[in-house]
Amino acid sequence: MKNPFPNLSEKAAVPATISVALVEDQEDLCRSWVQIIESFGGFECVCTCRSAEEAMRVIPEARPDAILMDIRLPRMSGIECTSRLKGLLPATHIVILTVLDDDELIFRALQAGADGYLLKRSKPAELRAALLEVLNGGAPMSSAIARRVVRSFRRPPAHPGNEAHLSTRETEVLNLLSRGLSNKEIADQMRLSIETVRSYLKAIYEKLHVRCRIEAVLRYNADRSAVP
Repeated sequence: MKNPFPNLSEKAAVPATISVALVEDQEDLCRSWVQIIESFGGFECVCTCRSAEEAMRVIPEARPDAILMDIRLPRMSGIECTSRLKGLLPATHIVILTVLDDDELIFRALQAGADGYLLKRSKPAELRAALLEVLNGGAPMSSAIARRVVRSFRRPPAHPGNEAHLSTRETEVLNLLSRGLSNKEIADQMRLSIETVRSYLKAIYEKLHVRCRIEAVLRYNADRSAVP
């Protein structure tokens, strides 16, 4: 059977219809995003939530493939909601969709478990591409957000001269991570348990002084490009 989503690799589990949950407190904006999502074909908005509290009640039961999450919500923030939902639905992909491009909020959202970060001014085609990318294990980011993340790695390190010394296995895990593989895919390829992969990732983050997989990959790619 031909893959109905050619941007997704064949090894990814492709649902017949990609289900999306939307967390957005502004009614007009929420309605517009629903129309955009359902105009793609092969996508369905299974629920909309006007607050983080509602999202915590509704989304775990809906079990969507992906969640689009606003940061500025009435009471509980989208960042806290992301962290809590990740604990309940670790396999569900969460993409931040917001007008905010503040450096601190970007990294807080990624640290909370967000799998991508898009600005609301993104075009519909960019949103569709981002949803497909995140389902394939990628980490989509608006170009403006990606530039901010890259700039953060151009700052002088906190401890110059204190180079990270990764073990052979840690380097192998990081290399696979940089190729966009998920934890499960890394575990399968290296014949390890997912928990062992997570332990390696924790050690890698500590040694590289980073907070998430996106930062680790950017640091890894920057270090490789610096080698003559």
